[in-house]
Amino acid sequence: MFSRTVTNYWLPDTAPDAAARAGGYRVITDGSLPGNWTLMTLETSSGDRFLTLTSAQARCLGLSGVPTVSDAALRSALAAAGVALHGADYLFYLPVEDQSAVRAETVPGETRQLTMADAGAFAQFAVAAPAQDMEEAFVELGHWLVWGTFADGRLVAAASMYPWRGTHFADLGIITLPEYRGRGLAKRTVRAISARTLAAGYEPQYRCQLDNTPSASLARAAGFAQFGTWDVIASGMCTETNS
Repeated sequence: MFSRTVTNYWLPDTAPDAAARAGGYRVITDGSLPGNWTLMTLETSSGDRFLTLTSAQARCLGLSGVPTVSDAALRSALAAAGVALHGADYLFYLPVEDQSAVRAETVPGETRQLTMADAGAFAQFAVAAPAQDMEEAFVELGHWLVWGTFADGRLVAAASMYPWRGTHFADLGIITLPEYRGRGLAKRTVRAISARTLAAGYEPQYRCQLDNTPSASLARAAGFAQFGTWDVIASGMCTETNS
């Protein structure tokens, strides 16, 4: 269902541990994790669960050499170390079998790529959009790729993407002005920018918080499928002095 770009990045080479599927996490030590991602969890839609962390984090959480850890044991270890997680995101990707259709779609003229020549229209859009949407969706005209949809002579939906963490994923943000929602404009914009991203050799990645039901619904409406949920360390960096 998902491309190798997705599965090769997120999933370990070996088969999942049956004990992890029974309710816990398979523990994976990875010394290549960046400084702000020294611990992260992933639960795939198929039920596989992984805890990936650096060896230092494993030592101070008491998980060195431990193949699996239960939810309760992990929560207890994190609490004892004063470590908090950010809060899980959904991870959505376009299924491989649907990508050709996305790339072949005819895009109406009202939906197009935005450039710095659209700075005035984008500035008006940013003023009209809810401030919380602008902060959370992280849509900016200066990003790697930006598309928008116009109606009534103004920009009413905008999506932007940027290469994510040195990968071949292009992380997506989308905002539609409140009075133009429910017309399919966000879906059209997301599919148009995703088609251009695929043509450039990148994998569209759609992330949103678990409680953002409208955003998750848009992802599915635009043809994305849920790969899993993902969380990372937010605060209380574990150090070996805590062990």
